[in-house]
Amino acid sequence: MSEQTNMITHLNRVVDCATIEEVWKLHTERMAAFGFSRLLYGYTSYRTGNSFGDRGDMLILSNHHPNYVKKFIDDQLYFHAPMVRWAAENVGACSWSWMRDNMDALSSSERKVLEFNKMMGVVAGYSISFRDTSPRAKGAIALTAPEDTSQSEVDAYWQTHGDEITVLNKVAHLKITTLPRATHSRSLTKRQREVLEWVGDGKTMQDIAILMDLTPATVEKHLRLAREALDVETTAQAVLKASVNRQIFVVEP
Repeated sequence: MSEQTNMITHLNRVVDCATIEEVWKLHTERMAAFGFSRLLYGYTSYRTGNSFGDRGDMLILSNHHPNYVKKFIDDQLYFHAPMVRWAAENVGACSWSWMRDNMDALSSSERKVLEFNKMMGVVAGYSISFRDTSPRAKGAIALTAPEDTSQSEVDAYWQTHGDEITVLNKVAHLKITTLPRATHSRSLTKRQREVLEWVGDGKTMQDIAILMDLTPATVEKHLRLAREALDVETTAQAVLKASVNRQIFVVEP
């Protein structure tokens, strides 16, 4: 099988995936074939000027060692990571040599992140920041090379394979953002999803009651429970959040 045919076969498999877990499995295997066996992917739809939003609403995927993930993500070390800052401010692929070249401009907190990464063998790699359709959305992925690989070796390899790697990551990102995902919010019931979908279609409470053969009070109960499950204050916020997380307007499996 030619390299081009192999890539097309892989992309077709990714596009046909029905879950984020399936996409991630295929993608980690593909990136490992390029020498990047440790990945860290993050996506948020709730970014503000100085925050990536509630941690519970972010999608984080990683095959790093659990000890690394706990410190870097759960303990929010990522908030001070230089390449995370770069990804938040830029679009495209960037060599981690950027940190070396800008060492004098790094804060003490960012230098501590570099020390932790070095201790965990996360020293050479590339980061890709994706172009998203909303100013509140941001997705990025960090590709970590083996511990015994220098950044100069990674950069040389990227000169040959960088375009292909970037495209594969873009496709994986686009596919992931189209699939339903779990958050810290409770899952919506079928009835809660249905009433939110009708609201999203512009139906009134009375309309929904007739369409679903329920009383208006029961419809309101389902909306209230949906708001509570999604941890939002208004029905409009519930429709937005459920839509962003692909919990509504999706085809039932």
